[in-house]
Amino acid sequence: DISRAAGLPAITFPASRFLLPAPGSQPVAQSIIRGVRLYLKIRLLAAIDGARGGGCRTVPTGGSMKSSIASSLGLSALVFLTLPLSAQTYLTSPAEPPQLAGFGASVAVAGEEIFVGESQNSYKPGVVYVYRTHGGEWGEHAQLTAADAVNGDGFGRSMAISGNVMIVGASTPANNPGGVVYVFEKNEESGEWHQAARLTGSDVEDGDGFGVAVATNGDFAIIGAYSQDSLTGAAYVFARAANGSWTERAKLLPEDIATGDRFGVTVAMKGGHAMIAATRQDSARGSVYVFGLDEESGAWQEQSKLSAADLEPDDRFGSTILLEDGFALLGSGRPNNRAGSVHSFELDGESGEWTESTTLVPFDASGNLRFGTSVALGGFDVLVGAPGASGRAGTLYIMTWDPEAGYTSAVKLTSPSASRGDFFAGQLAADGDLAVAALNGADFGAGKAAVLERNSTTGIWEEVAVLISESEGLDPVAGGRIDCEDGTASMFECSDVDLVSFIPVSELGGGRGVFLNDLWGWTDPDTGKEYAIVGRADGTAFVDLSDPLNPVYIGNLPKTEGANASAWRDMKVYANHAYITADRAGDHGIQVFDLTQLRGLTSPVTFEETANYDLVASVHNIVINEETGYAYAVGVRSGGETCGGGLHMISLENPSAPTFAGCFSDPQTGRASTGYSHDAQCLIYRGPDSEHSGREICFGANETALSVADVTDKDNPVALARATYPNVGYTHQGWISEDHRYFFSNDELDELQGNAESTRTLVWDIEDLDDPILVREFWGETPAIDHNLYVKGDLLYESNYKAGLRILDISDPENPREVAYFDTRPVGDNSPGFSGSWSNYPFFESGMIIVSSMSEGLFILQKSPELVP
Repeated sequence: DISRAAGLPAITFPASRFLLPAPGSQPVAQSIIRGVRLYLKIRLLAAIDGARGGGCRTVPTGGSMKSSIASSLGLSALVFLTLPLSAQTYLTSPAEPPQLAGFGASVAVAGEEIFVGESQNSYKPGVVYVYRTHGGEWGEHAQLTAADAVNGDGFGRSMAISGNVMIVGASTPANNPGGVVYVFEKNEESGEWHQAARLTGSDVEDGDGFGVAVATNGDFAIIGAYSQDSLTGAAYVFARAANGSWTERAKLLPEDIATGDRFGVTVAMKGGHAMIAATRQDSARGSVYVFGLDEESGAWQEQSKLSAADLEPDDRFGSTILLEDGFALLGSGRPNNRAGSVHSFELDGESGEWTESTTLVPFDASGNLRFGTSVALGGFDVLVGAPGASGRAGTLYIMTWDPEAGYTSAVKLTSPSASRGDFFAGQLAADGDLAVAALNGADFGAGKAAVLERNSTTGIWEEVAVLISESEGLDPVAGGRIDCEDGTASMFECSDVDLVSFIPVSELGGGRGVFLNDLWGWTDPDTGKEYAIVGRADGTAFVDLSDPLNPVYIGNLPKTEGANASAWRDMKVYANHAYITADRAGDHGIQVFDLTQLRGLTSPVTFEETANYDLVASVHNIVINEETGYAYAVGVRSGGETCGGGLHMISLENPSAPTFAGCFSDPQTGRASTGYSHDAQCLIYRGPDSEHSGREICFGANETALSVADVTDKDNPVALARATYPNVGYTHQGWISEDHRYFFSNDELDELQGNAESTRTLVWDIEDLDDPILVREFWGETPAIDHNLYVKGDLLYESNYKAGLRILDISDPENPREVAYFDTRPVGDNSPGFSGSWSNYPFFESGMIIVSSMSEGLFILQKSPELVP
């Protein structure tokens, strides 16, 4: 009635959007009435604001931020216990490993100090940064590392603070693969932190994840080991003696825990209570176990098991735990296309029973908000992170609670520092009027942390500072060739491949966190100079290789204006033009760049694209047949004609003005049966199959199978064959032998999925193009994932991620053998994983081989003379 009197549309009452109390709560009717009234006020104010041209708005930080109900959650029917007047240190345990683990992998606030963990950096030990205010400005005060620190030790992966005790987890350290936890204590006189103990479980084994989640009340510590015993999980209890020493007291493992439950993935402790989550239990609905301390025996005993009424499969209840005296907030990030929720539980002091009282859900709920990924308490404000909101830029929901009136306002706070993919509030901690929210995806995963302060007069939270760490990487190598001797060249393991020079990412136009992806080469037909064209997450770098001992970075082509940064950038060359694609990049299109602009340059220039082919937008890869002048965009995800992700055919008759030529896809291939092609090679076939000799043939790596097609007639392309193989993970890429008799391909996921114990290269006999036959599975010497491979003469060059560049002799194609290698990643092992060498280009007449290595940079290599064909 009020809305009609105001001349506004009638308000519909969507019950599903209310925050309803759990069944059995006492003041249900009163709460619903209050909720209806509040909801109507919210909708009315929003409607009035909308009629004035405002709409339902998000309040940004850094300016005037009114506590506006019009930009609120639907805070209805809330039944909530009285929150305590004093706040302690709150932090969010890791939601579900693995997750982004750069700067902001863990955060905490204690008094007037902020702590930020950075655990994922291969070229320095993990660090916990301590920040304090100096002259009103936040600045770094100290860096805490483990006493036995080594590069890549994972220190800082988790963190918990109580009083003068800090617990820091290193769940995947190089010096203890099972996991280790460090205890730090604060000197009351100096105010400085120092390491007091190093903890590990008595039966912890490699891969157990001991320390992925930690909690402490100052006298006890609970350490999660979620991956122990085939992901059954466990939690260890350590106690602090009067002399300050720590000893293992118990191992907690409920009787009903089963394989895959991941017990211990999240832990929390407050006084004599502890909560430990098993987020994958019950079809990943999740459960939280409550343990209590027996004061007489000092033992921790299981008391109850919590679940929520509305859980669905894959909700992962308990992925976040905030535990206080008498109540708890348990988050459910809901990764399965649901918004997320936070469940409130209240402790009955007499019965000792925990009862669900409220479920918090965002009023503007939509899929993949990940509301509840992080939760913190600042005074009377409940802070809930939704890092999936706004295209994964992230949003923080702040709900103000009054002891008498209940929830009085709710606002959404966004970070002016956040952009798409930054995951603002992925980690969160608060103490009183101070909070810190990680931007875990910022700077390509390097991470940032936003400092938030609440104005004591207005109650408004604002972002007052952004914290970052300095990037660490390798030093350049130039001025002198380093031969591979006794298995190494400088710090790099090798065999019969020499290091000519090296340029780190930071000297290829890459800012903080930027990494490399694909690359290609160009030889200037007028000058004979060789150039490297190197993809970065945010653009393309050009390097003059005319003096390979002293390569020169001469230019940068930024990503298309308005496009997103992309992990996948690919390029090929035709008629002195480079054609550059980017996947999951929004409206990027295919950049066309006239490479003759590189002539005569001696210092970096920022270029503009020559043209942009915008009939496609986000494209995974591009293939060019230089003999016919056709390009083939593959893996098109968006834009005009996606061609099912198959071959989007493009004429390059005018190199700077490409035109659409047609589509081809084989819907009997690809994961979605659309004919999606991840990569391809297209050429004029001159092999032994006379039926197809002289035809333009494309070999497609189509996710589930090898596809062979005749694309000579662009109006009527024809599928010739499709071939699969045992234990398909992801058919990724391949290259033909120079006599066109064999095709060599790779699978990007078979090693990771356990379908291949070591790197597997597939050898196909294509004597009959209509019937490719798998004649050999060649097994490499490491378990690394294979990526791009190319053939030159009798040698095959494979970029095998963590194992670097591997060179195979294929003079006997059905019996390859590894004859040389160069490991571009001088840290860690060669286990399946996505770091290290992305691609290589071995086609320069000089014999130089260029290799891109993701976090490292551009390598200029050369085979030992005896390997040259």
